[in-house]
Amino acid sequence: MGSLDGKVAFVTGAARAQGRNHAVRMAEEGADIIGIDLCDQIDTVPYQMSTPDDLDETVGMVESRGRRIVAREADVRGPQALQAAFDAGLAELGRVDIVVANAGIAALAPEETDPVRAFNDTIATNLAGVRHTVHAAAPTMIEQNAGGAMVLTSSTQGLSGRGGNGTGGLDGYTAAKHGVVGLMRSYANWLAPHGIRVNTLHPTAVRTPMVENETVPAFMQDYPDMANAMANLLPVEMMDHDDTTNAVLWLVSDRARYVTGVTLPVDAGFCVR
Repeated sequence: MGSLDGKVAFVTGAARAQGRNHAVRMAEEGADIIGIDLCDQIDTVPYQMSTPDDLDETVGMVESRGRRIVAREADVRGPQALQAAFDAGLAELGRVDIVVANAGIAALAPEETDPVRAFNDTIATNLAGVRHTVHAAAPTMIEQNAGGAMVLTSSTQGLSGRGGNGTGGLDGYTAAKHGVVGLMRSYANWLAPHGIRVNTLHPTAVRTPMVENETVPAFMQDYPDMANAMANLLPVEMMDHDDTTNAVLWLVSDRARYVTGVTLPVDAGFCVR
């Protein structure tokens, strides 16, 4: 038996990286998955974003664990399309117990051509997208009257302003990740009477295409003080997907049944450096 037997998890950014790993590991623990991803490019994002093939691969990985998955391409910036994608999953899987609002971007270009647009795209995805994700699922979870858990992915940049340099992409990223904490605290109060727990996760750098791409070294070269500012306390340059997924699995399980309203760092000591 798994820790999530009989549960259904709604995961955004599920096509690859942390979102895929969360979905697959929750499937291994017995959950069925509603998986959402944009599977397209945002112009201000300088690295290659996910593709339909990536989402198909996630589907295969979940199904190979013996679990069901309803996967849809949808943009978290658009609440109507996101709601439609969620509703398709709900119609097939029948319920939702877990929300992992994981979708996010980092519009960190070494030479920004439109910093205002980079800021706005990041806020729309990393902050408004979290809001839309929660509101897509919350009415069903309340109606079910069976409790549940939500994890909203923030960042160490949601607890710190270290490395700030005035660029539109980083301004947007830091502001959005701080804003996610505000949403979490509001939602924790809203949903607690219904037995639904809401927490934020704050990872340091994780080995994902958002970080491991050719633009990040160029960005750091343009802002050399930033590399030192962003270093972890422990001698760890970057974490692996399982480091964040292990925390997600705990937060959504009954082992954390009385944990809500918490900002949980998984950060190799970043926030106390």
